[in-house]
Amino acid sequence: MFVEKIPGDYENGDVNKNLDDDGRVKRTGTWVTASAHIITAVIGSGVLSLAWAVAQLGWVGGPAALVVFSFITYFTSTLLADAYRAPDPVRGQRNYTYMDAVRAYLGGRKVQLCGLAKYMNLTGITIGYTITSSISMVAVKRSNCFHKHGHQAKCETSNYPFMVIFGCIQIVLSQIPNFAKLSWLSIIASVMSFAYSFIGLGLSIAKVAGGEEDVRTTLTGVIVGVDVSGSEKVWRTLQAIGDIAFAYSFSNVLIEIQDTIKWSPVVPENKSMKRATAIGVSTTTIFYLLCGLVGYAAFGNDAPGNFLTGFGFYEPFWLIDFANICIAIHLLGAYQVFAQPLFGFVEGWCSRRWPGNRFFTSEQAVRVPFYGVYYINLFRLVWRTTYVIVTAFVAMLFPFFNNFLGLIGAGSFWPLVVYFPIEIHIAQTKMAKFSFKWMWLKILTWACLIVSLIAAAASVQGLIQSLQAYKPFQLQY
Repeated sequence: MFVEKIPGDYENGDVNKNLDDDGRVKRTGTWVTASAHIITAVIGSGVLSLAWAVAQLGWVGGPAALVVFSFITYFTSTLLADAYRAPDPVRGQRNYTYMDAVRAYLGGRKVQLCGLAKYMNLTGITIGYTITSSISMVAVKRSNCFHKHGHQAKCETSNYPFMVIFGCIQIVLSQIPNFAKLSWLSIIASVMSFAYSFIGLGLSIAKVAGGEEDVRTTLTGVIVGVDVSGSEKVWRTLQAIGDIAFAYSFSNVLIEIQDTIKWSPVVPENKSMKRATAIGVSTTTIFYLLCGLVGYAAFGNDAPGNFLTGFGFYEPFWLIDFANICIAIHLLGAYQVFAQPLFGFVEGWCSRRWPGNRFFTSEQAVRVPFYGVYYINLFRLVWRTTYVIVTAFVAMLFPFFNNFLGLIGAGSFWPLVVYFPIEIHIAQTKMAKFSFKWMWLKILTWACLIVSLIAAAASVQGLIQSLQAYKPFQLQY
């Protein structure tokens, strides 16, 4: 069993005082830090593309989809929060990862299927964030160019140097040992997400209030024969539903977030996590509704995919620049929220596989200026650095990877957000087959499977279009 060592504990001769019941360093997280982790994971720069999603669905379908999927995510997340301990959700043995929870309650091949879906999804998200952050940094440069040379200027800029910059920063941040040490970065990232969301919302409100353009909005979204063809309407609708469904997902890191919360006989971890989930999902839903609906009112059926990086706004250029910098900073933290579970999984497996190898298990004390003593593990340094370099290289190689990300999201949404939490709950409560609750949980499972399948089909169609239009080494902006 791995025990993180704190020299002060041993010098004082009081080890147990600073350890939890499982022998690990005492957890200090609260529902506040857990809420920050959730908001960092959920509210991404995708909030700025919700105007496009609402434009495909209209005034009726857009808000309805946002509310329905927020409820589904909250409901299944509360079920998963009870799986942190087994067999009892309050006093049982801790499960440190999603796979551990599936192993404790379901077992068999479902554990491998959970791991495959989860870690493919985490890897895809980190690659997608590398691309998205570079787009935001490029947008800052292009915004200044447009301001100087006019809105018709080409202002072409390559994404690649900015991907390298993002990767270099991530190499440093990736040396944060574990999720428990990530709270400060998540709080900063959460503040940044609120900042650029408010800026986008404020600019949209100003555009609506200005009333300078004739904006077309409808109850059912883009109009066939006017805005899009019949087939485009179908594919875009399916893609928008998928985008909204995946926009709330944080189940792949929920157990890891819960593992940072301190235990209390009055407020156990599952209760704190449910409170954090309620705050995180409700906050996200309010922001999504505001940004999606106000953005649709501002741009109508011509809403861009991202009205900050896609230049739905050009002025005030300095505010656009600041918002895009906030996006980049937020994604620095969000990358770590999704990468840390993957880092921990690989490092834990290696330390168990080679317990006597000091390359995997030993830590060296290094004094860092303005920080103090930092304990460095050589394998952690090499493995995490290599991972960041590889993800940055893949992002450069496939700049249309966000279409892959949509496909990965479709493949992981159903098993991670819906299927496993419901199956774990059924096993945990020993629910009788064909009872009323069992029936409606199964109906929910099958309905979400259909959503995942149609969203996957839309992602494949978008991927085919991107591949046909893709020209290697062309400037991406």
